[in-house]
Amino acid sequence: MLSRPRLAVLLAIPAAVACAQSPSDEEDLTLLYGDAASVTIATGNPQALRRAPAVASVITAAEIANMGVRGMDDLLETVAGIHVARAANSWAPIYVVRGVYSFQGPQVLVLQNGVPITTLFQSNKGNMWGDYPVELISRLEIIRGPGSALYGSDAFSGVINIITKGPVEANGTEFGLHAGSFATRDAWAQHGGKLGPVSFSAYIRAGRTDGFHRVIDADAQTRNDRLLGTRASLAPGPVNTGNEALDANLDASYGQWRGRVNLKQREVGTGAGIASALDPVGRARSTRAITNLAWTDPQWTPDWGLSISVNAQSYSQTIPVPYVLLPPGVRFPTGTFTNGMIGAPATWERNIRLAAVADYSGLAGHHWRLGAGHDDLDMYRTRELRNFTYAPNGTPIPAAGLTEYGDTDPFLRPHRRRIDYIFVQDEWRLAKDWNLTAGVRRDRYSDFGSTVNPRIALVWDATFDLTTKLLYGRAFRAPSYNEAYSITNPVTLGNPGLAPETNGTLEAVASWQPRTDVQLNATLYRYAMDNIIRLVPQTNGLAGQRYNNTGRQTGHGAEFEAAWAPERTIRFTGNYAWQRSIDLATQTDAGYAPHHHLYARADWELAGDVLVSPQLTWVAGRRRPAGDTRPPVADYRVIDVAFSTRLGTERWHFSATVRNLFNADVREPSAAPGLQIPHDLPMAPRALSLQATCKL
Repeated sequence: MLSRPRLAVLLAIPAAVACAQSPSDEEDLTLLYGDAASVTIATGNPQALRRAPAVASVITAAEIANMGVRGMDDLLETVAGIHVARAANSWAPIYVVRGVYSFQGPQVLVLQNGVPITTLFQSNKGNMWGDYPVELISRLEIIRGPGSALYGSDAFSGVINIITKGPVEANGTEFGLHAGSFATRDAWAQHGGKLGPVSFSAYIRAGRTDGFHRVIDADAQTRNDRLLGTRASLAPGPVNTGNEALDANLDASYGQWRGRVNLKQREVGTGAGIASALDPVGRARSTRAITNLAWTDPQWTPDWGLSISVNAQSYSQTIPVPYVLLPPGVRFPTGTFTNGMIGAPATWERNIRLAAVADYSGLAGHHWRLGAGHDDLDMYRTRELRNFTYAPNGTPIPAAGLTEYGDTDPFLRPHRRRIDYIFVQDEWRLAKDWNLTAGVRRDRYSDFGSTVNPRIALVWDATFDLTTKLLYGRAFRAPSYNEAYSITNPVTLGNPGLAPETNGTLEAVASWQPRTDVQLNATLYRYAMDNIIRLVPQTNGLAGQRYNNTGRQTGHGAEFEAAWAPERTIRFTGNYAWQRSIDLATQTDAGYAPHHHLYARADWELAGDVLVSPQLTWVAGRRRPAGDTRPPVADYRVIDVAFSTRLGTERWHFSATVRNLFNADVREPSAAPGLQIPHDLPMAPRALSLQATCKL
C-alpha cells in the first residue's frame, strides 16, 4: 500500500534541512526522512538523495509492492534513462543505460550489498540470470553514469546495487504464494528475529514458469535452408523462455560483525536459440553462492571509522540438456548433422574479494574515504561436450557422437586474474551551500596492467528549493575472459592483448521542489566511449573474426523526473529520457537503444483500503546500426495495472497485476544485420499475476 508517512516524507523534504546537513549528519537521514530520501551508492556514505554527487535513483520495498512487479528486470524499466532489452541467447536481459548497448550487457555493474556479482566468462551478471526476486529486495539503488572511481571495472554506464532485507526489514514471519500466466507459480517464506545477541533473517523461495510462447517466424537456419536447399529450420516456432528458480538468503549480525550467505540457482531455456536457431529442448543451469563477512566500526576512533570485509562468490553454468545449436538435418559442405549440431559448454568460477575502507572526519569541512582491496578471480575449470570439430576455415565438421573436448580442444581454458586497487575520495564542504566531491581509483590487473579513473562533483544549493550539480567521471570495462582468451572457435577468437574500454561522462543536474507536494529533476549529459571491444575480420589471411579495440562512440541526452501528490490518497510519478548515440566509425546512429523512453504511474488509494496503480511505458525511436537495412524497430506503448489491498490489521496482503493489458506486439531488436532473426524478438503478451502474502 501507499504509505502516507512515507509519501509525505518523499515529497516534503524541506530544502532548508537538506542545506544544513553536514557529512556526519547524513547517517540520520534514513531515520528522519525515509528510505527513498537517502542513498549510499553515490559515495559509500548515506546522504540526501537530492544532494548526492551522482545521478542516482532509489526504489524501496514499499514502491515495489505498489508497482506489482515480480522481478528486478521490470523494476529497472521504470528508471529514467534505463531500458531492459533481451538477447536471443537464453533470453538474457540487457540493461541499456543512456544508449550504451551490448548483447552481453557487460557495461553495467551489478552489486549485491555493495559487492560485485560479476561473472568472468562474459563480464556480466551471467546469461542464465533468470531475474531476481523482489521479496528479498529492501531497496534498489541505481547510478546512471560512470562509477569506476569507487567500484572499478564494469561501472561503465551505470551501477545497480541490490540491498537485501536484513533482520530489521524482515522482522517476524511472512510467507507468500504467487501464480500467473504461462503456468507461473512460486512460493516463498521469510523470517527475522533474534537468537540471544544475534539478529538474523532467513529467506527461501522456489518457483517455475513455462514461459510465454510467442512465435519466431524465421531464424538463422531459415537462411541456411534457403542457401543450401534444406528444410531443417524449426521456424515458425515458439521461443523457449521457461525457467526454474531457487533462492535462499541468510543474514546475521552480532555487534560489529555481519555475515550473509546467498544462493541463487536458475535453470533456463534457450530463448530464441544459442546460435539464433530455435531450440525447444536445450536448458542451462547456473548456481551462484555468495558469502560476505564484514566487520564495521563507524567510531573506531573519534575521527576514524573502519570496515573490513571478505567476500566470496562461487559460480557455475552447466548444460543439463545439451544445446541444439542448429536443428537436425542441417547441412554444411563438410557433411550433414543428422541429429543436429549439439554443444554443451560449461564453466566454474571462484572469486574472492578482500576490502578495507576507512572514513576520516577529523578535518573540518572534509569527509575522507580511503579504500584498498585485492580480488582473486579464478575460472578454475571449463568443459565442453559437442558433436563437431572445425575445419581450418571455421566450418563445422560432424563428429561421431557427443565427445568431451575439455582437455584437448576446449572453447576456453581455465584462467586466473588478480586485481589490486586503492581509492581515495574527499567530500569537501567548500561553503554553506557548496560541496565538492573528488575521488580517484587505481586498479592494477595481472593480465593487462593498470588503469586510473577519477571523478569530480560540485553540488550547489542555489536556493531554498533548488539544488544543482555539475559532475564528471571516467570509467572502464576490463576485457571478459571470452573476449581475451577464447581459443577453439576460429570464427570468433579471443585477443589477450586487449586494452580496457573507457568512457568519460559530463553531467549537469537540477533538482527543484517548487512546492511541498512536487519534486522535479532534470539531467543533461554527454559521454565519449573509446577502445570499444568488437569483433573484426582477421588480417593475417585466416578466416573468422577476432576481438579488437576498434570502436568509438559518443552520445548525449536529457532525463526528466517528476513526482506530485495533490492529495493524501493519490500520487503521480513519471520520467522521460531522450538520447542520441553516434558510432564514430560510420558517423551514424549506434542503433538498438530507444531515443525516447517514458514511464508514468499513478498510485490511487480508493475507499476500502484498495490501491490501484495504472502504469504506462512508451519506447520509441530505435534505429538500426550501420549495415542493417531493416526498417527501424517498431515503437510500442504498454499499459500495466496493479491492484492491492490489505485485510484485518495488515496481516494479509492480496495483489493482482495485469501486464501488457492491451496485448501490444512488443519487440526487441535482434542483432545486425538481421540475417539470423530478421523480424526481431517478440516479448511477452498480456499476462495476469496473483499473489497472497501473510505476516504472522
